[in-house]
Order: sequence, then structure tokens, then C-alpha cells
Amino acid sequence: MKKLKFIGRLIFGLNVLLAISTLLGYSAAYVNPSSFWLFAFFGLALPYLLLLNLAFTFYWLFRANSRFVLSLLILALGYQSIPSFVQLRFGDHEKTARDFKVMSFNVRVFDLYMWTKEKTTRNQIFEFLKEEDPDVLCLQEFYHTDKQHPRYEFKTLDTLVKFLSAKNYHVHYTTTTKENNHWGLVTFSKFPIENKGIVPFTVKDDNACTFTDLKIDSRTVRIYNTHLASIKLKKRDYKTMKTINEKDYSNLFSKGWGLLEKIKFGFERRSDQANKIHTSIEESLLPTIVCGDFNDTPSSYSYRTIRNELNDAYIESGSGLGRTYIGEFPSFRIDYILYSKEFIAKDYTTHAVKLSDHHPVSTILSPNN
Repeated sequence: MKKLKFIGRLIFGLNVLLAISTLLGYSAAYVNPSSFWLFAFFGLALPYLLLLNLAFTFYWLFRANSRFVLSLLILALGYQSIPSFVQLRFGDHEKTARDFKVMSFNVRVFDLYMWTKEKTTRNQIFEFLKEEDPDVLCLQEFYHTDKQHPRYEFKTLDTLVKFLSAKNYHVHYTTTTKENNHWGLVTFSKFPIENKGIVPFTVKDDNACTFTDLKIDSRTVRIYNTHLASIKLKKRDYKTMKTINEKDYSNLFSKGWGLLEKIKFGFERRSDQANKIHTSIEESLLPTIVCGDFNDTPSSYSYRTIRNELNDAYIESGSGLGRTYIGEFPSFRIDYILYSKEFIAKDYTTHAVKLSDHHPVSTILSPNN
């Protein structure tokens, strides 16, 4: 009997630790990782912490024990966070003549390095984009070469312009090698481009944020296309994650700490970039749409800072689990379409295609007037 009481106390002790961890996860969005980074790790784990709280709630209810109140209270405190991770919505919206389709897609340099081990991946991406034919298309990890290669052709900019309805474009290259090979961001638009520029980051590298001002009907709308800092994992880091996922912890402490240090560095870099984007949005005063790969979850400081008063198309019109990343790392929603009050989102879609390490996301936007 005493043993059973001890096990009950132990389980409740774990429940209390979980409750504290979840509260720290809620706080992550409000604490700049550059000031105090530890909260960011709890924010990263928040979807799983919420699931564990739900499990504890049912466990104590099944035991007819009033301790279920603790996890239930924790879930209630975070009710605003839950819609960022899962949505239940059915039915399509009626389309109008003023609706336009916006898509964001990290294309992973069109599989230039053959990660998928499929020679046709680049052409499959082209076919997907041709079929979807968005009115505004934001691509991250874009790659283009000016020179014909004897074995393959990656004149992707020229190819996309040929078949997209959105033929106007704003391209920004963060890296160029041999004067012909370019990596960066590109925004395609069916609408006329009135102005274009970049949001300057403190550290110049392969991450960037561009803005493109479009004339949509009689209104000027600013489109931000952003790719925030990744954690730049190497092969050994992916092996470490695979080891953890397979529950072989023998080398965790010798290899895992380097991985955690890189994740911490990524949190700090993104927080600075997010602050810069937030300032640009505040200063522009234009109706705004933000697309891109944030490399961060909805419980992060970066997401909350950029979103601020913007709406999230997934929350407003999506359905199902919010998962956009495909890879060794646990699948999170890190790709977004945000928009200001001048629009209404319809039929947000996370496309199931696996042509990159990210799923493309799209939504229909309608003027809110």
C-alpha cells in the first residue's frame, strides 16, 4: 500500500514539473533569447508539453483523482496557444473576383545537391508551381545560374517566368559564386511592382528579408519574403538527432551539447532579425503580407515579434496539424503566411507534396471591405 502511495506521489511530482515546464514554454514568446535563452527551448517543446498535460488530465480523471485540475488549469491558461498547433475546420469558402492566391515555399535550392536522390525533383517542383499558379509566390532558398551547365540547366528564374501567371519578380541574392551561381529569395507577382527593397540584418549572411510593394486593385500592398536564420546543422548533428529519435543515448552527452549550442545560437540570431522585420512593418504603414520560413515555431519570440497584430492564415482558415517542416528534427510549423487587417484569409493549405524539406503553404486572401 505504501509503495502505491509513493508511486502516486512520484507521478504527481512529474506532473508538477511538467506544469512548470509548460508555463516556461508559454513565456518563451515574450522573452528575447538574446537576454535569456533557456525559455526558448521550453517554447520549442511546447506542443509536446501540451500533449503530456492532456495525458495527465485523462490519467487523473481515470483514477477519479482531483489532481487532474492541475494539468487542466495549465491547458486552460494556454488556450490561446493551442490554435497555433492544431485547427479543426471543414468546408470551402466562396471565391470572389477580388480574391488572390498567396504561396510560400522553401524550395531547398531545387534539390541542386540531389538530397532527394531523384533526378526529377526540380521538374516536379516546376510542375507543382505551374499547377497551383499562385498570384503571389514567395520562394526561399532559391537558386539560379546564369550559365548553361553541360550536364544540367538551372536557369530557374527564366523557366519560372515562362509558365507562371505571376511574371513580375523581385529577386535578391545573398550569395553568388563564380559570378554565375546565385542563392537567395525571390517574390513573383501577377500584380505590378511599385517598389522593392530589403530589411537590413545586423549580420549579413545567407538569410534575408525582402519587401515588394504591389499594386493590387487600387491599393499598394507590401509583401515581405523572409528566411530567418537556421541552426546550420552538419551531418554529425543529424546523426545525433537520429540517435536521440532511436533512443540510443550512449553518446548523447558527448555530441548533443554541441547541437544544443547551435540551437541556442539560432534562437538568438532569429530574435535580432525578427526585431528588424517588426520595425520595418511598423514603419511602412502599408497593408502587409508576410511570407516565409521563420525556422521557428508559433511559441517562439521571433514568431510573436513579427506577427504582432497581424493575422495568421493557418489559424484563421487552416485545418489539421500545423506541420510544415520535413526532416530529422521533429516536425514543426515554421513556414507562415501572415497578413494585416485589410484582408481575410480563406482555405489555407499545407500542401502534402514532399519536394523539399518544407511543405509549401498557401492561402486565398480577399480584401476586407
